[in-house]
Parts: sequence; C-alpha cells; structure tokens
Amino acid sequence: MVIPHPLPGAVGLSHLSAYDWASADGVCGGSPHLHLVCAEAYVVTAGRGAVQTLSPDGYRDIPLGPGSVAWFMPGTVHRMVQGGGLRITVLMQNSGLPEAGDAVFTFPPEVLADPGAYAAAAALPPGGGPETEAAARRRRDLAVEGYLPLRAALLAGDDTPLRAFQRAAARLVRDKVPVWREVWRAGALAAAERTGAQLDALAAGDPAHLDGATAHAAVPTRRGGYGMCGRRDEYALPGTTLPYEETGRPRTGRE
Repeated sequence: MVIPHPLPGAVGLSHLSAYDWASADGVCGGSPHLHLVCAEAYVVTAGRGAVQTLSPDGYRDIPLGPGSVAWFMPGTVHRMVQGGGLRITVLMQNSGLPEAGDAVFTFPPEVLADPGAYAAAAALPPGGGPETEAAARRRRDLAVEGYLPLRAALLAGDDTPLRAFQRAAARLVRDKVPVWREVWRAGALAAAERTGAQLDALAAGDPAHLDGATAHAAVPTRRGGYGMCGRRDEYALPGTTLPYEETGRPRTGRE
C-alpha cells in the first residue's frame, strides 16, 4: 500500500476546542488518556488553559496560551484543561495510528482489565446529537475517575499506579499491533525512506524526483465531532481514518 501525498512527515492534523464541562474535581476539560507509540503536540491558536501530564518523571501543569506549544512522548497521560476559549491545533505522530486505537483512557483498573467493558465505555454512538454528547461526557467522567488516583499517587512520590496503568494499556492494544505496523510502514516509515532515496539521488546528481512537485490543500471534512479532549474538526487526508474512539473500530473516509 502506498499513501499518496500525506502531510509532511506523515503527521496527523486536527483542531480542538477544549470541553467546558466541569468534572469531579471542578476542572473543566477533556478525557485523560495516553498514546502507546505516538508523540503529540498542541499548538495553541486561541484562548487559554493548560495541559496536565503524568509521566514517570512527575506531574506537570503546563499553561497554554496563544502561540504556545506543548508536546509529550508516548506513555504520557495528558488532560486538556479549559481556561476560556481554548482552541488548539493538534499534530500527531504516525498519522492513522491514533485513529486506529493508539490511545487508552485512564479508566479505573477494573474497566481496563476487561477488554469488553473498556470497548463499551470508550465507544460513542454515531452522530453529534444529545445522545453522543452525553456519552462523551460519561466517558470523560470515567477517565477522570481513574486519573485522579494516578495523579494523587504521583504527587505523593509513588509512580507504581501510573506504571500499572501503562502496562494495562499496553495489554489492551497488543492485538492491534500487526495492523498498526502496516499503517506505519505505509505512512511514517515510507515518508522517511523517500527522504533517504531523495538524498541518495541528489548525491548522485539526479534531481528527477522534483518532476513530481505539486501542491495540495484541504478543509475540514467534519466539524465539531466529539473527541477525547474536546470538539474536534477533522480532515480526511491521505493515510488517515475517521476516529476509532467514536465507533470502537477504525473507519476509512470512504465509509
């Protein structure tokens, strides 16, 4: 499979408006989660807020404002916090993998231990009406329920619960790895290999690949979907799928 003309570096792109729903600790924001193999970056385009992160090196509460950028590595639990009109452009490593399930919510341990229960709690009904909003809010609240003890333990100097969550998340996604590997090979790996081939060609004095130079443009193909962190504007770009989180399975843009 060859993916024609992905975004530079085969990254994924979306826009988010952080949820303004208050959660159990009084904080307004999104559903805490981690990614297993994909780094993520937030580029703030409007408003203010924060991103709370949990990682083995500690807890952070990173302020977000217009022009600021924050990014985090795989395994970092992150929770977007709404401070007022927060809007973010999200850049994801390995386009296609996050949509194929490379994200695990911080649900309580008993939910994480049961793949069926996890899938049911993570899935949203199709559409964008009141039923979908209510399900997204329940999902967010369940993720916060599992997140708060992880944060409390980390603040007390105990990273054992966080590491246990990371291991549970890895068990949940293990069966997806063969599919992910094919997405990676066709996307991010292929993009890197093309660069290597182009460098070899230039070193040999052959710029023939420049004959294929062209330009592309895109606009969101869906606006205001219910994502993990907030309302999400999505693009049907080469190598991407519509969000796994809404269906419990990947969907291509053709469906």
